[in-house]
Amino acid sequence: MSADRQEILEKARGYIKDEGEAVLLQAVNIGDSFVKAVETILSRKGRLIITGVGKSGLIGRKIAATMASTGTPAEFIHPVEALHGDLGMVSANDTILALSYSGGSEETNRILPLLRQQGLPVISITNQEDSRMARLSDIVLPLHLEKEACPLNIVPTSSTTATLAIGDALALSLMELKGFSRDCFAKYHPGGNLGKLLNLKVENIMHSGRENPLVSEDSTLKAALEVMSETKAGAVSVTGKDGRLSGFFTDGDLRRSMCRGLLTHGLDTKISEVMTHNPITVTPETGALQAAAVISSRHIDNLPVIDSKTGCPVGIVDEKDLLKEGLL
Repeated sequence: MSADRQEILEKARGYIKDEGEAVLLQAVNIGDSFVKAVETILSRKGRLIITGVGKSGLIGRKIAATMASTGTPAEFIHPVEALHGDLGMVSANDTILALSYSGGSEETNRILPLLRQQGLPVISITNQEDSRMARLSDIVLPLHLEKEACPLNIVPTSSTTATLAIGDALALSLMELKGFSRDCFAKYHPGGNLGKLLNLKVENIMHSGRENPLVSEDSTLKAALEVMSETKAGAVSVTGKDGRLSGFFTDGDLRRSMCRGLLTHGLDTKISEVMTHNPITVTPETGALQAAAVISSRHIDNLPVIDSKTGCPVGIVDEKDLLKEGLL
């Protein structure tokens, strides 16, 4: 059967629009019950146990993963497996988050009374506030959806997207209240490209030792250019008599000095007369991602790296190295 290209695109846009509207509806409708859910999870010492079957179960697994990676210990338990022994995985300090669009999931609703008997608070995300799941819950987060994006109004689409949005909102609210920082996130994500971006430090990519271009304040422009050429850097750090960084000179500074007629003695001009005083710096401990943000926002090619205690230049970060690492 042939399909009209424009018709396919229009319908696809409609499905996406319907799901987007379902998510926005949650932003309008969340209220005191959401705050109570956040406070309840925050006050408990154990894990957040998430449960659900079918598509709700798949969404539950994703919410559990997001929670765990943002500072809220969480685990997904399938209700059928729970009925066959996995209830033993639940501790007295845990909190339950149950998911079901209809609120009538037989498997999930069979374990909720057992969990409540243990004194565990139950939070549910459902579209039916008068459902059995809602009655078995201490806190209900209603979806308020009238239909799915599915043209047959059968396939879980808008409902699963909306449930995921509420789960993400819970996770991020808890993350902020717990003071979960970028450094904390990096600890939980040591692998892959994301781990590299978060854990890579300036000391891992900077040029140091013989590759670190250095001249003293009383050096000439000629001497500075020679060092820049030898190290293949487009800049040079300038040090004072105490060895601390006093300035930074780049290819751009050379062009600007020539245009402004500042090279009164040509190549014999003192570097201290044309260098940039009080340049922006980073330390070896600075995150490489942060250094990349500085270079990008300031529209510069290099950054001097100084020792945080002595103020002495110990390296240089080049834009090309950040590009190579995928940071720019």
